[in-house]
Amino acid sequence: MSHDHYLELCRQLRHHDRLYYVEHAPIISDQEYDQLLKSIEDAEKKHPQWITPESPTQRVLETVTAGFPTVKHKVPMLSLANTYLEEEVEDFVERVYKLLGEKDVEFVTELKMDGIAVTATYENGNLVRGATRGDGKQGDEITANIRTIQSLPLKLAIDNPPKELEVRGEVYMSRSVFQKLNENKSLLGEDAWANPRNAAAGSLKLLEPQETAKRHLSIACYGIAIDSSAQIRTQHQVHQELHRLGFATVKQIALCRNVKEIMAYAESIRQQRPKLPFDIDGIVVKVNRFDYQNELGVTNKSPRWAVAYKFAAEQARTKLNSITVQVGRSGVLTPVAELDPVLVAGSTISRATLHNQEEIKRKDIREGDIVIIEKGGDVIPKVVSVVLEERHAQSKSWHMPTVCPICETPVVQVEEEVAVRCPNHQCPEQKLRRLQYFAGKDALDIDNLGIRVMAQLVSKGFVNSFADVFRLDRNQLAQLEGFKDKAIDNLLKGIEKARSVSLARFIMGLGVRHVGLGTAEVLAFKAGSLDKLMLMTEEELLQIEGVGEKVANVIIEYFAEAANRKDIEDLLSTGVNPQQEARPEVLLNHAFNGKTFVITGTIEGLTRQEAGEKVKERGGKVTESVTKKTDFVVIGSEPGKSKLDKAQSLGIKILQEIEFRSML
Repeated sequence: MSHDHYLELCRQLRHHDRLYYVEHAPIISDQEYDQLLKSIEDAEKKHPQWITPESPTQRVLETVTAGFPTVKHKVPMLSLANTYLEEEVEDFVERVYKLLGEKDVEFVTELKMDGIAVTATYENGNLVRGATRGDGKQGDEITANIRTIQSLPLKLAIDNPPKELEVRGEVYMSRSVFQKLNENKSLLGEDAWANPRNAAAGSLKLLEPQETAKRHLSIACYGIAIDSSAQIRTQHQVHQELHRLGFATVKQIALCRNVKEIMAYAESIRQQRPKLPFDIDGIVVKVNRFDYQNELGVTNKSPRWAVAYKFAAEQARTKLNSITVQVGRSGVLTPVAELDPVLVAGSTISRATLHNQEEIKRKDIREGDIVIIEKGGDVIPKVVSVVLEERHAQSKSWHMPTVCPICETPVVQVEEEVAVRCPNHQCPEQKLRRLQYFAGKDALDIDNLGIRVMAQLVSKGFVNSFADVFRLDRNQLAQLEGFKDKAIDNLLKGIEKARSVSLARFIMGLGVRHVGLGTAEVLAFKAGSLDKLMLMTEEELLQIEGVGEKVANVIIEYFAEAANRKDIEDLLSTGVNPQQEARPEVLLNHAFNGKTFVITGTIEGLTRQEAGEKVKERGGKVTESVTKKTDFVVIGSEPGKSKLDKAQSLGIKILQEIEFRSML
C-alpha cells in the first residue's frame, strides 16, 4: 500500500465517521466499516512513521498520569442567566430592545442540553486541545478524553481550515447508552449513576482515555469562540458553519422576532422533550447578530445577549403501592414510596424518597394512593401530591414504625429534629451503610466496590470494619457471586489505589455527622494532618470559617470515643495513608464564602438547619434577621412575610429554592 492510498483510506473513514455520528445516515455496513479500519491499522503496523494524531486509529492516546492540568480560556466561558417564567423572558427581550434602541432584533432559539460545557481548539484544522468550563476563566485540560468522542472530528472536514478555531459545545451521554451502562453496573453490583449528566461528567474526568471511550459519549456543538477567518456574523450562521466543518449540532433551532414566537418554540420543544435521545432542561435564547451581542456586552457572570428558559420538572401519574423504611448510616429512618414503574424525564421511576414522617403528614400521602411524581431538578424523583379524588375510602394514614425494621430496637426522636433514629450503632443496616459510604465516591472512592458487592462481603463476614476492606484477598473475593479473575483484579486494584487517600476524603469516609464535603476540605486544610485534627480543641475548631458550635462538638465527640479511635488505628495499620493535598482552600472559590444568609420558608427535602449547614460548609454565615449586612435571603414554600418584605425594601438578593440549589 502506498502512502497516498493510506491517506485516502483515512479520508474515507473520516467521511464515514461523519455520516454515522453526525449525519446519522451511514451508507456502508458495520462490516465494511470494520474492514476499512482494519486496512488502515495494517498499514500503520507496516509503516508506523505514517501515523499522525489525526489518524482514525488515534482517538485513544496515552493515559493521563498527572491528573488534569488547568488551562486559561482565551475567551471566557460565561454561564447563562436562568429564567423560569414567560414574564421573565419578556423582561429579557424588553431589556435587549431598551439597550439597543430602535434596532430590529432577531433571536436564535436553541436546545439547552443537560450536559457538560466544553471547548475544543483546532490549529490548521487539527484538534489540539479540549477543556472543561471550570470557573469560566479557566478549566481542566481534557484533550486525551475528548478525543475519544466519535462525533467530534479530529480533523476538520474542509481543505482550507482556519489557522485557529475554538468551538464550544456540550458533552452528553445519550439516554440509550446511559440505560445500557447502568444495567451493566447493576450486574457488577456497582452503584448506578443518578442521571446521564453525572455519568458524562465522571466519564470526562477518568484518568484512562480507554475507559472514557467505553462510555460512548456524544457532543453537540453550538458556538464559535475564536475563528481566525472571521467570516461568521450571526449565531444562526454558526450552526451552518459548524455543520460544514464536520461538527455534530442539534437541528432544533429557530429564528424568532418576538416573545410569542420564542414561547411557541419553547412549547414545541417541551412536547418533543420525552422523545429526544438526550436530556435537555430548557431552551436558550440568543440575540442573533454578533455586532448587537458586542454592543450589549456581558456582566461578570453572564452575557446580556442570551438567557436560558428552563422547563419545569417533568411529572407523571402512578400508583403508590406501599411505603417502606430504609435505615441510613447514622440510624435515620427514611420512608420510601414503592411505585408502579413509570417513565419520567427519560428514565423509569419505581421508588421515590418521602424524606420523613412530617413530609408524609403534610402531603397526606397514603399507601394505595394515585400520586403525581416528578424528578426534582430533573434528577431526584419525588412525590409532589396525591390525587385525592381517586383515593379509596378504606385508606389509612401512615405512621413511622416504633421499632427499627432491621434490628427491632425502639426508635428515638432527637429533640428539635424531625428525623427518627435507630439508636443501635450495631444495627446491621447501619453498619452496611457506613461501610458503603466509606468506600463510596464522596469518600475513599474505591472503584468496583458498590453496595451490592459490599453487602455480599458483609453477609459472608469478610468485612466488619473499615480496616477489613484493606485486608481482603483474592480467595475471599473469589467466593462472591459473579466475581471472576478480571473483577477480582479490578477490585484489588481499586483497594490498593485507595490506600493513598487525601485527608479530606479520609475524613468524609469516617462518616462524622454534619461534616459534608466542604467542611471536610476546610478541616483537612486547617489541620494539615489527621493527628492534629484528632487533637483540635473546640476553640480551635470554632476559629475555622464554616464550622459552628454544633459541628465542633460532634467532631470532638467522635474522636473522643474509644471505638472510633480504634477503628482509625486499625485502618492506618493496614497501610492507609491520608495526606493533606497541597492546594488552596476549596471554599475560598465558592460563591457563598463570606456571604450572610437568611433562610425562610420550607426548602424541599431539607430542614432549615440542614440548609444552613450547607451554607456554612461553603463558607457562608446564617442569621435569623434580615439587615443591611444580609447578602441573600433564601425563600422556600410559605416564607415569612416580614422577612421577605424587608429583603425587598432593602434591595437584598432573593434566592428562590431552585436558584439556591443551583448555587449549592
